[in-house]
Amino acid sequence: MRFARVVFTRYQHKVKYWMTFNEINNQANFHEDFAPFTNSGLKYLPDEDREPVMYQAAHYELVASALAVKAAREINPALQIGCMIAMCPIYPLTCAPDDMMMAMNAMHRRYWFTDVHVRGRYPQHLLNYFARRGFTLDITEADRQALTEGCVDYIGFSYYMSFATKATEDNPLLDYDETTSLVSNPYVKKSDWGWQIDPVGLRYSLNWFWDHYQLPLFIVENGFGAIDVREADGSVNDQYRIDYLSAHIAEMKKAVVEDASI
Repeated sequence: MRFARVVFTRYQHKVKYWMTFNEINNQANFHEDFAPFTNSGLKYLPDEDREPVMYQAAHYELVASALAVKAAREINPALQIGCMIAMCPIYPLTCAPDDMMMAMNAMHRRYWFTDVHVRGRYPQHLLNYFARRGFTLDITEADRQALTEGCVDYIGFSYYMSFATKATEDNPLLDYDETTSLVSNPYVKKSDWGWQIDPVGLRYSLNWFWDHYQLPLFIVENGFGAIDVREADGSVNDQYRIDYLSAHIAEMKKAVVEDASI
């Protein structure tokens, strides 16, 4: 908190909009090493049960975020503090009811972080999941009070792609695991390294966030990676990147003008 107070105090008259933790929800994929380390500084021990460790670390982060929000308001009430979510909407592969429920559970597991940031409390579906899995987190009354008092003013998010998922017979409880539950979406194209190119997904994401939270929305990351070829004169003829950005901007405009989602 000392660092947060120092930068809020030093830059309060130069910077109005702040965010606490970048793409905090990427650590929902607790099986891999990169996101838990970059999100929470986690380096799992060998044979450690990673999932409850991730939830505990995320809780401490969310409390720290809430305390930072409260500190900013004490220093300068005009400051606006937001969260930052990595948004990859998760579609059902088909309209089969179990696929629909699988997609719902997937969205729950990946985006509950936003519920805590915005509402200051854990969603009941996650508390029920903790009880079923036997996870007991270190959550104090002081933590609960901090979360309630430190809700964010807006939602910042990145958007690059959408995901898809489906129910399988070996997963009767329809639990979402990002390393095994994602499937290829046959209705969208993919980038050179497999990221699904889905401009409509940005429109859907804006509507989803607005329907759930009714807070101002900031798209803070979007772009297209490709194997670019540098011409002899040093230029890159990246019409594919222009097309990508143009299509996403068009869908963003639809979300604002047609859907009134912002």
